[in-house]
Amino acid sequence: MHNLKEFLDDKVSHYNRPEFIANDPICIPHRFNKKQDIEIAGFFASILAWGQRKTIINKCVQLFELMDNAPHDFLLNHRESDLNAFLSFKHRTFNDVDTLYFIHFLSWFYREHESFEEAFLIGQTGEIDAMGSILSQFHGFFFSLPDFPNRTKKHIATPARKAACKRINMYLRWMVRSDDSGVDFGLWKKISPAQLICPCDLHVDRVGRKLGLITRKQTDWLTAVELTQRLREFDPVDPVKYDFALFGLGIEERF
Repeated sequence: MHNLKEFLDDKVSHYNRPEFIANDPICIPHRFNKKQDIEIAGFFASILAWGQRKTIINKCVQLFELMDNAPHDFLLNHRESDLNAFLSFKHRTFNDVDTLYFIHFLSWFYREHESFEEAFLIGQTGEIDAMGSILSQFHGFFFSLPDFPNRTKKHIATPARKAACKRINMYLRWMVRSDDSGVDFGLWKKISPAQLICPCDLHVDRVGRKLGLITRKQTDWLTAVELTQRLREFDPVDPVKYDFALFGLGIEERF
């Protein structure tokens, strides 16, 4: 275990650095300086993080060009006619119906709230294992507006459906984690880094299994929890920093 911790700590240092940003979807929120713009850009970038990273980045650039690269201002001040430009937007199965509901919800939310962090505090208990409650409550809240399109629910994962919730966990890592590397933003202070769950994508899952950090056969919410619990043995305060190591080993080194 000691040798594995040293190995992973070294890989965190190697990948958790500004050079990582340019080729990763996290480069999208890094285009902005305003807190709300970072939150909105990060949310869309994480939800659209499906497929090749280059394609994801290009699609996000296209999306925010439709918002004049000022997403918070657009959400608060757009006219109904401004939404016509989004009717042709699509990324894989995320289509115009989904895009327009996301805009509708976020527009409503930011007219009532200062920060998107507040949407994730409904299920916050303060306990180390609160993330299941946080994400389940967020899912219910996000689809609480009248006449939400049922098809859009598949784009926000929830532990209630046993999903690993990779993309939303990645978003929370971006918003919550804070260190000196400048990759993650650390904008949100009411969720602890210790509560975060490691984003369990294909690469992280594969490397985690090879390193003996995952024993479950399937990849679901309990798998992501199991992985995170093992990582907490290495760093109980900031276990999800090892996402950099596992992802880097998987996608860059084909470990």
